[in-house]
Amino acid sequence: MTGQRPDPEVLLARAKEEEARKYRGRLKLFFGAAAGVGKTFAMLEAARELKADGVDVMVGVVETHGRMETESLLDGLEILPPRQVAYRGTTLKEFDLDAALARRPTVILVDELAHSNAEGSRHAKRWQDVLELVDAGINVYTALNVQHLESLNDLVAKITGVIVRETVPDSVLERADEIELVDLPPDELIQRLQEGKVYLPQQAQEAIHSFFRKGNLIALRELALRRTADRVDAQMQAYMRDHAIPKTWPVAERVLVCVSPSPQAGQLVRAGRRLATRLGAEWIVANVETPASAKLSRDDRERVVQTLRLAEQLGAESATLSGPTMSEEILAYARARNVSKIVIGKPARSLWKRILLGSIVDALVRGSGDIDIYVVSGDKETAVPRPVRQQTDQTDWPAYAEAIGVVALCTGIAWLMFPHFGLSNLIMVYLLGVVAVAARSGRAPTVLASVLSVATFDFFFVPPYFSFAVSDTQYMVTFAVMLVVALVISGLTVRIRAQADSARDRERRTAALYAMSRELANTRGVMSLLAISIQHVVEVFPAEVAVLLPDATGRLEAQSVPAATLRVDTTEQAVAQWVFEHKELAGLGTSTLPGAAALYVPLIGSRGAVGVLGVKPTEAHAFDSPEQLHLLETFANQTALAIERAALAEEAQAAQLRVQGERLRSSLLSSVSHDLRTPLAVITGSASTLLESGAALEATVRQDLLQTIREEAERLNRLVQNLLEMTRLEAGVEVRKEWHSLEEALGAALSRLEMALRDRPVHTDMAKDLPLVPMDDVLVEQVLINLLENAAKYTPAGTAIDVRAWAEDNQVMVEVADRGPGLAVGDESRIFEKFYRSAARDARGAGLGLAICRAILEAHGGRIWAQNRPDGGAIFRFSLPVDGTPPHIEPRMAELEDPKAAEVRGSSARDSLAPSPVKPAQ
Repeated sequence: MTGQRPDPEVLLARAKEEEARKYRGRLKLFFGAAAGVGKTFAMLEAARELKADGVDVMVGVVETHGRMETESLLDGLEILPPRQVAYRGTTLKEFDLDAALARRPTVILVDELAHSNAEGSRHAKRWQDVLELVDAGINVYTALNVQHLESLNDLVAKITGVIVRETVPDSVLERADEIELVDLPPDELIQRLQEGKVYLPQQAQEAIHSFFRKGNLIALRELALRRTADRVDAQMQAYMRDHAIPKTWPVAERVLVCVSPSPQAGQLVRAGRRLATRLGAEWIVANVETPASAKLSRDDRERVVQTLRLAEQLGAESATLSGPTMSEEILAYARARNVSKIVIGKPARSLWKRILLGSIVDALVRGSGDIDIYVVSGDKETAVPRPVRQQTDQTDWPAYAEAIGVVALCTGIAWLMFPHFGLSNLIMVYLLGVVAVAARSGRAPTVLASVLSVATFDFFFVPPYFSFAVSDTQYMVTFAVMLVVALVISGLTVRIRAQADSARDRERRTAALYAMSRELANTRGVMSLLAISIQHVVEVFPAEVAVLLPDATGRLEAQSVPAATLRVDTTEQAVAQWVFEHKELAGLGTSTLPGAAALYVPLIGSRGAVGVLGVKPTEAHAFDSPEQLHLLETFANQTALAIERAALAEEAQAAQLRVQGERLRSSLLSSVSHDLRTPLAVITGSASTLLESGAALEATVRQDLLQTIREEAERLNRLVQNLLEMTRLEAGVEVRKEWHSLEEALGAALSRLEMALRDRPVHTDMAKDLPLVPMDDVLVEQVLINLLENAAKYTPAGTAIDVRAWAEDNQVMVEVADRGPGLAVGDESRIFEKFYRSAARDARGAGLGLAICRAILEAHGGRIWAQNRPDGGAIFRFSLPVDGTPPHIEPRMAELEDPKAAEVRGSSARDSLAPSPVKPAQ
């Protein structure tokens, strides 16, 4: 009965999934073969039915394409206003995800699941918006055409000749709680096109002669039907597993072909293919490995490998099963895969062996239930050809010697126990020895130990002693039971050991794949990814390995990775090139270019082949086993996905740089164009006036015009200097730190801004204990100039500018405060970005001054920030770290002679720092 119970692990996973679904919304997908089959119409009809039942339904986005009958279904439904997005001079209407999350309807309709969102949206694709809605607990109705599925993209391109750019991952379809297929025969869809119910008449005629040809529509319809059927079949199998239904529900034909090392296995595979073709069914070819499989010769194992490869070439899915008995494992696998028909060869055993030992065919017929059993005869002349090999298997004599030694040891122990214990206890000693042999050796040495145990027990401990004669016939029963028990125990022990070895191998392979996947996920850079992949391949498959990646022209080149030891010459490179172009295995051990020294596996990602993995195993037949070959292909797939991920990351970074460059260029043009045009226009106008009417102008007017030309030229010069300074800082500024006085830097800045600050009083407050600062005085002076100029630019004439400095926690703090309009909410950090000009202020300039300040201070190890003053205005503060011990400076003679000169440090009114027009604080 245990075989009919559901797997606890599966039930636990399903329980977790159901628990997670309680907090998610439901996703219903209206699925169709092409545009125009009525997906949106069916979705709106379902929404109106929900609305009639009192459900809160909202239309997030629906594309009616001008169809009147579809637009009429929107009447009475609440429609979410679209989000307006400015894009390249036009305004796009996009789905407003944030508004939908804030509104939280019970059901929301989001059409065109494969749609790409406009640049600047939170998600690049609409299906990502849908998943966020579902995760937020909102039920979503959406629509999708079959050609937009990612896994069918290449197939659709081959059928229609059109490459579909907008795709949806298959995981989204698998995540859907309900799929409703909206189907329409091709003739009716073409008629709808001709009537203009899908596209405009001119577009419809073009579509009929290109994508919407009848043959294309038939093929797309079949793809949609098959994909829907696959999804329903998966749901049915999950239901059967959850409810432990042992019977097969033959809703879809699935054929299982069971093969063995028999020479007729190839004919059996071909017969299974013909049956599956007639039924139009999926088919599987399976081989069962039992503990007895360990005794197979190399030729038999080679024959199984060739048979499974033949099955894969004919389009079957191959599987290698393991279990104690073939019949039980076959039936368990058949029920797990909902197989309707099992194909097996005729039994080769004679009648008396079938009666005594049983037959797989008989066992399958008895236990098959609703599964049909097909028994096929084989033809030796058409069997899978196998190479003639010299038998290399040798008898394991040490194991037999060990079995004899264990029996001898058990006899010695029993001889010591014989005077003090009964015969039943002696039998336990021999059984313990049989178990020990079974735990270390194969079946044959264990059988030998069982027989020898019975014989030595009879010879030494059963009267008459030292003879195989038996005086009491009751001992015959003892011998028989002892032999049977020993054989059963040995058989179970050998079987358990074989299953443990198989489980250990599977665990090792799983652990290797997990370790590789984990390291690849945490690694960046193609070379680092290749090094990790090669390292894990070498650990699992002792071999020489190389990875070849294409260059710009598509020619493969072996990558110089430290772990890559396989040398690829011109001949081997040609084999690898063929593998890359055809995306198929070739080389050693395959039927394509078998003369190659290595096996070459294509590295196939979601967008095609990205390279080739070359493996030259230490043992020539290391990949004869399909499991080993499939494991190598899995490693190759992981490597391909990692390489593709790295390439996509580089492309995304390059695209991001291009976007940032474009934004920077646009900001530069929009900012600089005005700031360059204004002073140039003023200079040109003033100069023209002087040239044309200079002699007739009064002296004061000429002086004003010359002063204007000078001021605008200085303004233009500052703009150009800012641009050059920003470029130099981004290229990596070299800060030359020396111990300087901050008062001197402030005095120099005030002197340079004498004209700009002529109508604004500057109040300075420098702490008396202000230390010397390790800084680049020229750069820090530029910071002070930019902050003072910024304060003058955004404050009314006559308002004061306050400058304060003090020491705090091994750093010097500097503050520049004004009485202007202050900063808008959210501008406190953005004003330090390049080309950013606050909309709340009358922004002038290129928006580079504060960005230059931040770059300079960060290069010094300091920082800068801004905030609003409580009583109006803005405050800009920056810090400079004071690291190390400043040098001792003797007082200057001028200060010793004139004590007033020393009052510069720490005074609240800095007459010596400010130029003459700047009014000191009173």
